[in-house]
Amino acid sequence: MVEDRTYLMSRIFSSSRLSESKWPYMYPQPEDSSESNLINGKRALENDVDELRQSKSPRLMGFSIHGNEAIEEDEQEQDQSDSNNNGNSDGDSLINDIGRDNSISCLIRCSRSGYGSIASLNRSFRSLVKTGEIYRLRRQNQIVEHWVYFSCQLLEWVAFNPFERRWMNLPTMPSGVTFMCADKESLAVGTDLLVLGKDDYSSHVIYRYSLLTNSWSSGMRMNSPRCLFGSASLGEIAIFAGGFDSFGKISDSAEMYNSELQTWTTLPKMNKPRKMCSGVFMDGKFYVIGGIGGNDSKVLTCGEEFDLETKKWTEIPEMSPPRSREMPAAAEAPPLVAVVNNELYAADHADMEVRKYDKESKKWFTLGRLPERADSVNGWGLAFRACGERLIVIGGPRSSGGGYIELNSWIPSSDRSPPLWTLLGRKHSSNFVYNCAVMGC
Repeated sequence: MVEDRTYLMSRIFSSSRLSESKWPYMYPQPEDSSESNLINGKRALENDVDELRQSKSPRLMGFSIHGNEAIEEDEQEQDQSDSNNNGNSDGDSLINDIGRDNSISCLIRCSRSGYGSIASLNRSFRSLVKTGEIYRLRRQNQIVEHWVYFSCQLLEWVAFNPFERRWMNLPTMPSGVTFMCADKESLAVGTDLLVLGKDDYSSHVIYRYSLLTNSWSSGMRMNSPRCLFGSASLGEIAIFAGGFDSFGKISDSAEMYNSELQTWTTLPKMNKPRKMCSGVFMDGKFYVIGGIGGNDSKVLTCGEEFDLETKKWTEIPEMSPPRSREMPAAAEAPPLVAVVNNELYAADHADMEVRKYDKESKKWFTLGRLPERADSVNGWGLAFRACGERLIVIGGPRSSGGGYIELNSWIPSSDRSPPLWTLLGRKHSSNFVYNCAVMGC
């Protein structure tokens, strides 16, 4: 963050001309519960968001549009306000005293939890946030803030801001009964959260949550719809590989999704068809790991690397984390893997251990233990994700009438030091984690 420019943000928020009650672009509601927040002294980015917390809407994270009339009325009032102040305001400059470029340089370094307040200042600020331009500029300048999105109830999603350690509720997903009860998969890419599944038992559907509008809509269908695939995102693109189609055939196809264009591009086929696999980006390349394949549907221990420049797949033997227990292939969850700082990690749900992949020797070694409350059913219900420079684990015991889940975090070092987990949040839940995704923007 740019600490010497903090005073600029104070001036911005103190000069806001729109009252919060008239601001039509409202964000998800935060949960107000003593069980929902853990505060342990100063936290990462706290100094950077102190000014934002004093603003009109300190817990904002995205905006939705509630009624055209409200929008038109608000924009008319803003137009009139801008017109009345045309002698002291330059819409293209954002912050008139320092010019547009310096304004943007400041704004992209603010926590995105304050972008709702920023958008309320004038048309230029609103356009910068509403169109997603501010997130594109952040990405170009390698400024990324990661939030965790997960679901423990049918059609219900929550977001967790690890910097402020705050929970927020997303709008309820629209869906048919079949989709609601079917297995679903999720991935965050750009400012989109995609939830994929089946409707009418055969039709593959995608629901898309947009951070820019705080709303759900139907997403563009894949060229070759599938389930139980491996996937990962890098900025505004994501790759989906393998899985099985509507006829139950294991697939060797792959597709790339562009969240800004909302388009799908078919990629070259993999060397092996596979389903129930996992995907990661590492060193700028996409990797699909493990899964089930072949005529006898056996567990695959290999992985495949896709080079985005050459458009070629390369098979990598023994890249899948070793299994500590023998069980039917379809009974176990896909490999629980994540990449932090271009290093590959895995969670062994059976032995409750964390492992790391040595890229030179192409072997796995054990680092230490998972958090105590990271129970699962053969790996199902346990989320193991990369969240910026952190590894996060979401899980916990569950019972029929109550229980809770915990979100633990660890920042890996460059050596082989064992994990030291930090509890970031705890939440009451009678179910385990159905789906989880990390949005970095």
